[in-house]
Amino acid sequence: MASRFSFTLSLLLALVLLAPLPALSIKFSLPAARYPTPKCFWNTAHTGALVIVTANVGPGTGQRIDIEILDSSPKKNVYLNKKNITAESRLAITAHSEDEVGVCFRNYLDASVPIEQSGKMSKIIDLDVDIGADAVDYNAIANQESLSTLETEMRKLEGVVKEIVDEMNYLKRREERFSDTNVSTNVRVQNFAWFTLASLVALGAWQIFHLRAFFKRKYLID
Repeated sequence: MASRFSFTLSLLLALVLLAPLPALSIKFSLPAARYPTPKCFWNTAHTGALVIVTANVGPGTGQRIDIEILDSSPKKNVYLNKKNITAESRLAITAHSEDEVGVCFRNYLDASVPIEQSGKMSKIIDLDVDIGADAVDYNAIANQESLSTLETEMRKLEGVVKEIVDEMNYLKRREERFSDTNVSTNVRVQNFAWFTLASLVALGAWQIFHLRAFFKRKYLID
């Protein structure tokens, strides 16, 4: 029994180590401008995945930081749009589809600041994006449900394994869609080839009859 538990735990740990980590942590400088272009960071998220965005904005006067969270679908669905974030802001959303989730920042220069100073002004932003199991506060769950340390770790492993299964199912669905697309494309190419062949045969027959009729009119053949 102990050996079976050790094997199961080892397998779970191996899955955790092999699994991609859907998290982003970065520190960057965002220059100010009258009409700034957004600086975006993208992460893949599955349907129903919890996404926690923590942005820590550094000090700086005459500037306004806006944040927008959206997805990469053709409609560009906006999950959240917040203006003038300062200090540390913690935002949470739930992904609605199998798309990338983008966190975009803009640094607006105040109208009272001369435009000549825009090149010298910027703000430092610390950004952390946690997705799925990484976004769940297991300490709060442990306190609420009175879980032991081992039970809390097993709950974490359960969440990570669920993410791996969801990822495998997503890849399987993508493979099925690609397979259907390949079959459909193959059928269309074959139909087009047969249509082209039939058109060439019909055109050749028409040319033969047309030339025969022309030569008959010119009395070159009987």
